[in-house]
Amino acid sequence: MLGKNIKFVGDSREEECFALGRQLTIEYYECGAKVLLDEKQVEKVLLKAAKESGATIISSSFHKFEPQGVSGVVVIAESHFTVHAWPEHDYAAVDIFTCGDNIDLEVAINSMKDSFQSENVVISSDQNRGIISKPFEQKKVGQIVKNSKIYPISWKKEYERKNPWGVLTSVDIYDSDPQIIRDAKSIERFVYDLCDLIDMKRFGECQVVHFGEDEKVEGFSMTQMIDTSLISGHFANASNRVYIDVFSCKFYEPREVAEFAMSFFKGDHYKMQIALRQ
Repeated sequence: MLGKNIKFVGDSREEECFALGRQLTIEYYECGAKVLLDEKQVEKVLLKAAKESGATIISSSFHKFEPQGVSGVVVIAESHFTVHAWPEHDYAAVDIFTCGDNIDLEVAINSMKDSFQSENVVISSDQNRGIISKPFEQKKVGQIVKNSKIYPISWKKEYERKNPWGVLTSVDIYDSDPQIIRDAKSIERFVYDLCDLIDMKRFGECQVVHFGEDEKVEGFSMTQMIDTSLISGHFANASNRVYIDVFSCKFYEPREVAEFAMSFFKGDHYKMQIALRQ
């Protein structure tokens, strides 16, 4: 998975360069459904990877954010392992920095792949840091960094850049409060509060209808027309899951919708998908 040596530019003289460290950023996609929810579990994953790879562990510190998400660092004598996890996307971003060549990076990467139950691993960068070389070589190496592609990290900026017709956010909320999702008035109140939160004008009343022929999907379904499209949802009694869709040609913050919905229905965690509709 990893090349043993890094070449900066085609005509560089490798013998003129020496690096103080090596840094990898690793993307773990399609992780296990619940492995990223608990900071203790994520900490165990990184500690295990550090230990198995031959790193000298000094300390670790991990934090769980509300309503969900984990960040943490394992400090090693050789530098560090860090992570930030987005459970709603089954994704974890890992950074490994190491001085010297005592750590088996392949072992570390594969250990985390197995522990995170990741179906898709991408090494998004692998570079030497702190390059000690002649000024000419340093200048050439620096030019590579400037050519790196930077993608947007703000949905609002991406919306403004692409100018789509609308934004669709789909939110799945797990282990919701069974009393709330079985109460039509509570579902109506959720819709009205959500419209106020994201500044959407409602058209007509919220429609909440109970479907009960199939136990697997039994529960309330909801629709609410808004001035730019529609809010809809289904509330599954069998699993206590909530499925919300918000489609609008007017921009709103997708994560704001997801976090409000999880808070309202008192869910354990959520998954989120976003699409810009052209």
